[in-house]
Amino acid sequence: MPLLAAQGLRKSFGDTRAVDGVDFAIEPQRLISLVGSNGAGKTTLVNLITGLLPPDEGRIVFDGQDVTRLPVYGRIKAGIARSFQLVNLFDALTVLDNVRLAIFSRDNKINQVMRLAERDRAAEEEARGVIGEFGLADKWSVPASGLAQGERKLLDVAVAYALRPKLILLDEPTSGVGTREKSGIMDRVEAVVRSGGLSAVIVEHDMDIVFKYSDRIVMMHEGRVLAEGTPQEIIRDARVAAMLGRRDPERGG
Repeated sequence: MPLLAAQGLRKSFGDTRAVDGVDFAIEPQRLISLVGSNGAGKTTLVNLITGLLPPDEGRIVFDGQDVTRLPVYGRIKAGIARSFQLVNLFDALTVLDNVRLAIFSRDNKINQVMRLAERDRAAEEEARGVIGEFGLADKWSVPASGLAQGERKLLDVAVAYALRPKLILLDEPTSGVGTREKSGIMDRVEAVVRSGGLSAVIVEHDMDIVFKYSDRIVMMHEGRVLAEGTPQEIIRDARVAAMLGRRDPERGG
């Protein structure tokens, strides 16, 4: 049974059909990459799944619950979290406090945050554990504004992970960082996703990253799913090869 099943999703902006009748399923404990050119509908689909946008048509079932009309906080409570292409952090707060704030929010303690911040040792220990999983243990007291771009990307994912989701959606987690940093970021992300038994959807343009880390790849084009399969299946799909400018590896090139 899929962890998430979206059926017949549609979303238009004026005359533009950003998502046009998409069926999309996510199996438990899978890492899926969502790819396609700019304007293909990837981010709109993620926004529909996470509740930032309501669908014009269609249905979304997550973990056996119809979440089609749930607001963002309802989906977070159900177990859906995300990070953003443009990192969404509290720059004046430390690494520890950014993660700890997510934990307070998850546990409905946000109204008590000032009183609890220094006394809730369980939240602090959990936050330090999350920070360590993402390789930021030595940065816990550094303001988010003082992190390098790759570290900021990891902290953004760590904040989403601290919500203890079953599904995490990552919008271009390696954008804006150097080529050498990309694998390091994805190694950390993959390790946390696998060890935590999560499912993850990654919106990504770097196809080397996509083919290296994905269990499945979903390619969108003009608001629709063009192709879907394992990396091996996708690379042999003539439609995908034409769009990526790749040749079938079995035919050379």
